[in-house]
Amino acid sequence: MSRRSGILEFAVLGLLRESPMHGYELRKRLNTSLGVFRAFSYGTLYPCLKTLVANGWLTEEPGSAPDDAGAAPLAGRRAKIVYRLTPEGKEHFEELLSQTGPDAYEDEHFAARFAFFGQTSRDVRMRVLEGRRSRLEERLEKMRASLARTRERLDDYTLELQRHGMESVEREVRWLNELIESERAGRDLRGSTADGSAPGSTSGSTGGLPRHRDSTGPDPSDDTTT
Repeated sequence: MSRRSGILEFAVLGLLRESPMHGYELRKRLNTSLGVFRAFSYGTLYPCLKTLVANGWLTEEPGSAPDDAGAAPLAGRRAKIVYRLTPEGKEHFEELLSQTGPDAYEDEHFAARFAFFGQTSRDVRMRVLEGRRSRLEERLEKMRASLARTRERLDDYTLELQRHGMESVEREVRWLNELIESERAGRDLRGSTADGSAPGSTSGSTGGLPRHRDSTGPDPSDDTTT
């Protein structure tokens, strides 16, 4: 299984854990909620769904078709397929959520993993965030060293482009620092702790995102029965 298809399977399982959906709904959620999947097509999604069904992680059920805005009704249109997570699929997704290896914090994987942090335990979130920060700090060090070596040979525009890239990485490192601090303090989205106590307490099982206005996060059809 390729890295990219693995990300897609993870995201599909995560979305279906929230509720059963048909392919049109899934693709819409992937495109609008998870920016990393904006370029994915139906031709990529449906083989993924078939694989998950074959593995026993999803079931296919007949369901009603969604009304596409502006589309004329089609005579004899067949029922949509609704995809539902099986108990085995839920167990598999939870196993994937618990993984904290390098794939969890590489660029594309991190965006997908971050999108499901609400379903992830705090200790796993911390390991993924710290892994991502460490990876970006390594990248930033290499970028700075490269810029120092080549600065005199670069024209102004190329130099500015490299500075822009470094600033983007620096911003994400600052954002990760805020997230890690919030997780350690046990704060939720509003800055209070998960159990309603004052900030600074580590009680509670859900973590939080810093409410920093300059922070930027990762850019975390027709199914027919045959």
